[in-house]
Amino acid sequence: MRVTCIVDDAVDGHSHFWGEHGVSFLIETAHGRVLFDTGQSGTVLMHNLQEAGVDPAHIDALAISHAHYDHTGGLGALLLKTGPVPLFAHPDVFRERFSRRDGRMEKIGPAFTRDELEPQLQLCLSHKPEEVLPGLLTTGEIASRSEPEGRSPRHLMREGDGWIADPYRDDMSMVLKVGGGWVLVCGCCHAGLLNTLHHVREHFGENIVAVLGGMHLGDMTNEQMQHIIDVLRSYGPPRLYPNHCTGLRAYIALASAFGDRVAPCPGSAVVSFEDVAQPRAT
Repeated sequence: MRVTCIVDDAVDGHSHFWGEHGVSFLIETAHGRVLFDTGQSGTVLMHNLQEAGVDPAHIDALAISHAHYDHTGGLGALLLKTGPVPLFAHPDVFRERFSRRDGRMEKIGPAFTRDELEPQLQLCLSHKPEEVLPGLLTTGEIASRSEPEGRSPRHLMREGDGWIADPYRDDMSMVLKVGGGWVLVCGCCHAGLLNTLHHVREHFGENIVAVLGGMHLGDMTNEQMQHIIDVLRSYGPPRLYPNHCTGLRAYIALASAFGDRVAPCPGSAVVSFEDVAQPRAT
């Protein structure tokens, strides 16, 4: 079992991957390959898949963490190569999303509609956890959110004739069953890292051995960051491979707290779980 970062804001300096603001992970098990999110553009996604030696025609399923452009932008180019594979997402993934910038509303949602995708994909839309492959599931909607969320005050949605703060109801992650517990793979964690961890423990049980992906911690106060560290410590802590929207200040805080249990996860990074007690990045 292994998870490869196909797209990230940063790229390993020894690779020929391209970087852009966005994220995509290839999750491989004995049962198949799943691409989780598609980055911001087809140009970068397809180049990096080629560099990774991955034929898109051999991807067995797709999953989308949420509707923002930096997670859905490569989908159109990918579908030209994959054929009608299953796509797992929350039903809200097709709702329009906006960001208020300098007093203007910019669309930041997907460039496609449900009607456009239905002929090309097997849409598997659910609020609940869904099995994508044996041992690999979506978390479903993170409904209980007592801890801080990964929010931006700029993110809005239409509601009637007005605007509301985006509730990020579609935000979901993936969980991979390995010996010793679960690996959590996040897109942006708008629902909140601690809320997502609590959801995984409540719905799937067992230990969380590793967390990869965007954790959206850049806007956390020092007090909130310390609380997150304290709660993570109560989880073991899991090994952490932050990238994308986690934020440099948060990465430094996590690395200071947990030492070598924290490692970066730029484009081309591979985290292998053959030795499930000691996941490793290469």
